[in-house]
Amino acid sequence: MENTSEQKRAFTSEEWISLTNYFVGNNQRFRENIVIPKNLGPVVIKTNEEKAVEAFFESCAFKSMMSCVIGYGLGAAIGLFSSSVGPSATSVEQQTAKQVFKEMKTATLGYAKNFALIGLMFSAVECTIESARGKSDWRNGTYAGGVTGGLIGLRAGVKAGIFGAAGFAAFSTAIDYYMHGRF
Repeated sequence: MENTSEQKRAFTSEEWISLTNYFVGNNQRFRENIVIPKNLGPVVIKTNEEKAVEAFFESCAFKSMMSCVIGYGLGAAIGLFSSSVGPSATSVEQQTAKQVFKEMKTATLGYAKNFALIGLMFSAVECTIESARGKSDWRNGTYAGGVTGGLIGLRAGVKAGIFGAAGFAAFSTAIDYYMHGRF
């Protein structure tokens, strides 16, 4: 009797597996949506497909292309408005409607191209800076504005590049402050 009570009971591997499955559960089971209760409401874990779509929409390439497309549309609207308000009179004689529309088309496409290029450059630089810094704050827009303004102004010389960088950085900071209201 003493001998059996002093003997230590050792579990076999099958018993350990059975106990583990009983207390922990089967860890091979896939759950589509797990709802974790939180103080402010439930948090739904996303599926792999939702995560892939979200990663695509948050990628630098998508953000840059969307900025390019939206910039093109905005530039076209501003170009159309500005060319319709004050058409340029290149000669003293009266212009035909065809000539006016041709000038309007040229001005509209010029504005559209420039806005698209600026949107693409700014968005790509900002996303790259944000990825490199690992932070999403107001400094990303300021740095991106400085780089974009500097590159645009550099076409006219170093002095214009410096003024362009400073101006575009200040403008980007002001817009970010206005849009987000934080620093």
